[in-house]
Amino acid sequence: MIIVSACLLGLNAKYDGKSNAHALIQKYSSVGRFIPVCPEQLGGLPTPRAPVEIIGGTGQQVLLGRCVAQGLQGEVVTPQLIQGATEVMKMVKMFKITAAILKERSPSCGVHHIYDGSFTHKLVPGQGVTAALLKESNIPIYSEEGLTEEQLVGLLGEDVNAKFTK
Repeated sequence: MIIVSACLLGLNAKYDGKSNAHALIQKYSSVGRFIPVCPEQLGGLPTPRAPVEIIGGTGQQVLLGRCVAQGLQGEVVTPQLIQGATEVMKMVKMFKITAAILKERSPSCGVHHIYDGSFTHKLVPGQGVTAALLKESNIPIYSEEGLTEEQLVGLLGEDVNAKFTK
């Protein structure tokens, strides 16, 4: 089973109430091996919600209590991001999770980059809170950006490859 950011599957879980539908991921959704998650919703944040960024650090530093996540108006949402990551980890324990495909730049799901906390679309290297916790738990994490069909089929397994190449 693979955890996938719900917005990538076309679910309206994005902060603005829309999705980030990803055609390649959606193509393979019928295989039944994706578990859609939105850590921000799982942590109790509403949809739609104000944009959130990590202020002065990364998801790893949020988990260590060294920085906070805030909404655009300054509201602290660190507890909700940590709760959402914790809920995702419950799924890791419930199901045989082999990987996660997450939305790049998200304060929860960013794999390689997140926004810098200035709300000016500037990126910094690092992971979101959920991505960091998954990585700490040795779950391979992948960004949807640059994800190839070959990679995705490899993650899903050989029986999927046979089904889709017939």
